[in-house]
Amino acid sequence: MAVAAAAQLVGLVEALINRGPKPSRAHAKAAHARAVAAGLDADDTFLGNRLVELYSRSGLPRHALLAFRRLRRPNGYSYNAALSALCRGSGEGDLDAARHLLDEMPRRDRNAVSWNTVISALARSDRAGEAIGLYGRMRAEGMLPTHVTLASVLSACGAVGAIGDGRRCHGVAVKVGLDENQFVENALLGMYTKCGRVGDAVRLFDGMARPNEVSFTAMMGGLAQAGSVDDALRLFARMCGSGVAVDPVSVSSVLGACAQACVGGDYSVARALWLGQSVHALVVRKGFGSDQHVGNSLIDMYAKCMEMDEAVRVFELLPSVSIVSWNILITGFGQVGFCVKAMELLNLMQEAGFEPNEVTYSNLLASCIKARDVLSARAMFDKIPRPSVTTWNTILSGYCQEEQHQDTIELFRRMQHQNVQPDRTTLAVILSSISRLGILDLGRQVHSASVRSLLHNDMFVASGLVDMYSKCGQIGIARSIFSRMAERDVVCWNSIISGLAIHSLNKEAFDFFKQMRGNGIMPTESSYASMINSCARLSSIPQGRQIHAQVMKDGYDQNVYVGSALIDMYAKCGNMDDARLFFDCMIMKNIVAWNEMIHGYAQNGFGDKAVELFEYMLTTEQKPDTVTFIAVITGCSHSGLVDKAMSFFNSMESSYGIIPIAEHYTCLIDALGRAGRFAEVESLVDKMPCKDDPIIWEVLLAACVVHHNAELGECAAEHLFRIDPKNPSPYVLLSNIYASWGRHNDASAVRALMSNRGVVKGRGYSWIDQKDGVRAFMVADDLGTDGGEFTMFSNKDSIPQATEAHQDENCVG
Repeated sequence: MAVAAAAQLVGLVEALINRGPKPSRAHAKAAHARAVAAGLDADDTFLGNRLVELYSRSGLPRHALLAFRRLRRPNGYSYNAALSALCRGSGEGDLDAARHLLDEMPRRDRNAVSWNTVISALARSDRAGEAIGLYGRMRAEGMLPTHVTLASVLSACGAVGAIGDGRRCHGVAVKVGLDENQFVENALLGMYTKCGRVGDAVRLFDGMARPNEVSFTAMMGGLAQAGSVDDALRLFARMCGSGVAVDPVSVSSVLGACAQACVGGDYSVARALWLGQSVHALVVRKGFGSDQHVGNSLIDMYAKCMEMDEAVRVFELLPSVSIVSWNILITGFGQVGFCVKAMELLNLMQEAGFEPNEVTYSNLLASCIKARDVLSARAMFDKIPRPSVTTWNTILSGYCQEEQHQDTIELFRRMQHQNVQPDRTTLAVILSSISRLGILDLGRQVHSASVRSLLHNDMFVASGLVDMYSKCGQIGIARSIFSRMAERDVVCWNSIISGLAIHSLNKEAFDFFKQMRGNGIMPTESSYASMINSCARLSSIPQGRQIHAQVMKDGYDQNVYVGSALIDMYAKCGNMDDARLFFDCMIMKNIVAWNEMIHGYAQNGFGDKAVELFEYMLTTEQKPDTVTFIAVITGCSHSGLVDKAMSFFNSMESSYGIIPIAEHYTCLIDALGRAGRFAEVESLVDKMPCKDDPIIWEVLLAACVVHHNAELGECAAEHLFRIDPKNPSPYVLLSNIYASWGRHNDASAVRALMSNRGVVKGRGYSWIDQKDGVRAFMVADDLGTDGGEFTMFSNKDSIPQATEAHQDENCVG
């Protein structure tokens, strides 16, 4: 009776298994219940195996595992059936359970099928590293791989760029005679192309006896990824002429190559579009126009070639569209800057019955960020229920690029509260915002987070840490991190050089610049700007000319970023002729270049030329900004053009919509004060909104010293004593006013007040350009005995120049 009952149940289970690709879950549970009721599920291994397989086909991996666990005498088939069920599952922990089951499986029962089942599942589930590790265990047990094993492991190697492991797999394939298996050959092609080894892939492809459509598609994809679009197209033509069936997948691949060429930067968009249109003609001829995957590839190609009318036409001709089709079209409009149109498409998509997913919102988010519309981007972001780390990175980058660094930090905190694990991009973006704000404590917290995530040695993150610590004044820590980096790109070098230059460690900045060049890293505009700024701080024309020569040699002389720094350097060195010569030679000038030139004239006492250049700028398309008015009013102040200064100040808001800030009031008060027009100064001070700015009062006090205005000087000094009691300048200046009027008791009282408050006047210093470098010194230093404080940088390679001394303009007495 038991045998007959078991046979009947086996027949029922097999009938359910064969009924369709996915048997009914309810029927599977009912069959299992009958087996349990009959007491057959534990003792009849054959029936138990079939129940495990039924649950597996029904999509119930955990029930399959429970059915397996009830077996008293499981065999190799039982284990493999349970492994297959768990590896098919999509639930959290199913793959981990499969790994545990493989570990407890008796070694005698563990065969290639067992290993292949788990390795393949890991490779498909973005757990490529584990797949490669498990393959290593399989080989250590002496198990020979099959073509399925090698294909799965090679796919995993390609996913993580593990070229070394991939080459070893290739060697094993040759050793076991599977290197000519087409399944393995195609997997090898995919591995080499994904690892960027297109040359190896080409050699392998050329040696294949019978490449099929998968081989051609993989090779075309690799060539396109490497930027060899023409080669990819030629290979497609060869495929068409070799009798290999051209299918929708291969057509989509070649369209992807054309799309990639449009955004690659080194390829003619017009040619890429023409090639894409040729493939489109083939699509029509082959009758693939109704294929949704091909249609999506066509939309993507036209969108990336910025032919949005054609993209819309293809979209409208598709017999059916998916959420992917909508997302590609929305992204296309966003990429060409039509953010409003992208929003309209979102509404149309919802009206058509498609609910936006995270990809939709992420694409719209990126579109808004590109259009610099952070508010709309935030609105899109807030609609995503559980944003991925990539989406978080997009919104964080948007805020950071718009220099809304406090908002960037607040969003990062919200990301942490939602337990989203940051990646290398997240950490690099947040470190950039922290460095701009100079929040050292938060920077240290992010550093700790990077250590916990094992990302602190990532070049991207380490560069951010170097930049953050150097900008926060922790040069020692920045140098320590930099020295421990295994590899460094130009961004890393720029971070350390910029940090040193910002903190006036000019000798060290030049040393690192030389090391960078010695290591074969070519400087960028950022590198040169930092070095030029160091020369400007030192007022060192010889070093500045050397850097200028190198800038011209490397072709950065027309870069506006570098050009503006060169103008600033020549101006700060007092060489306005060279500054103007370079300015006039610049083909493209942005507002920064104009401002540097006007400011240079102003600082060097050429106020009339500053005004002349400003007025000429107004005749061009360039509009002045806040800094422009600071520069031109400064020029008026230094040259006694007081009425001009008043006129420019009054035109700011009325003609250009620029509201004056503290710096503008400072410059105008300086101009009026130098001219002794104190009645107008007092009127201006009464109206200005920034009455607690110490620089304004210090400038006014200095003017009072020149014109012996004790009454207004006392008022300015009293404000400074309140706002900045530790600043020695107001004490010294007020004392000088009293002394000029013969009020020596009052002067002594101010000096006594300064002493009682512990305020100390800093010593002035000078520096001198010598053959062996630039040396700073103070009073009583003996330059002949190397008494100077430090040598800024070496002039060993510079052209011999006459020694030039530069007096610090802040040095008093």
